[in-house]
Amino acid sequence: MYTYNYRLFDRHKKRVISLAVLADEQANWRPSSYSYQLGGCRVSLEFPVAKLLDYEQGWETLEQTTNPFGVIVMAHLKTKATQRNPQNRLQWKLSLVRRLYERGYSREDIRELFRFIDWIMVLPKELALSFKTEVRSYEEADRMRYVTSIERLAKEEGIVENARESLIAVLETRFGEVPSSIVEVINKIEEPSVLKTLLKSAIAIPSTAEFQQVLDNLASGE
Repeated sequence: MYTYNYRLFDRHKKRVISLAVLADEQANWRPSSYSYQLGGCRVSLEFPVAKLLDYEQGWETLEQTTNPFGVIVMAHLKTKATQRNPQNRLQWKLSLVRRLYERGYSREDIRELFRFIDWIMVLPKELALSFKTEVRSYEEADRMRYVTSIERLAKEEGIVENARESLIAVLETRFGEVPSSIVEVINKIEEPSVLKTLLKSAIAIPSTAEFQQVLDNLASGE
C-alpha cells in the first residue's frame, strides 16, 4: 500500500488516496496502516479499509443499490458461500445475471459485469451447460433490455483460448520448455489479432529471449 502510494505520487505529482479492499474470510484481519522508523526518522501511511465480508450483514442494501460494485460484491460473497454447493451457486449466478438486466445498466456495463460473474462463479461442466441454456431462454423470451449473447461471448473466449494454446504449442515445439514469464504474458492477452501476430513471430524467431523482447516491446507500445 505504501509503495503504490508513493510511486503514484512521485509519477503524477498529485495527492493520492489509497483504499484497501479486503476480500478474505478472516473477520478480524483489518490492516489499515504501514510505518517504519530508523535513526529518528519515521514514515507512516494510514488508509481506509473496505471489508467485503461486512456486506453480508447489509445484503438488502446490496440488492437495492444500482451501483455496479454492488453486483461485484454480491458475486464475491456468494462465490465464497457456495464453495461446496454448486447447485446453489448455479441459482445465485442466474439470479445475479438477471439482476444486471433489471437495473438499467448500459450495454457495456452489462457485458463487463457478466464477464466478471461468469469468471468468478465457476460451475461444474454439466451445471455450466444448464446456466447457458437458462440464459439463452431469457434472451429468446426477450426479457432483457440489453442482450449480451452468451454464445457470442463463449465463441470469442474460445477463439482467444485456442490462439493462446497454439502460440504456446509452437514455442514448446521449437524451444522445448517455455519460460513461465512468457506463458503468463500470453495468457493475459485478450486480442486475437495480437496473438496471431505473435504466432507468426514465434514460427521464425531464433530464441525465447528474442520472443520475450517482442513481448516487452508490445507491452511498451513499440
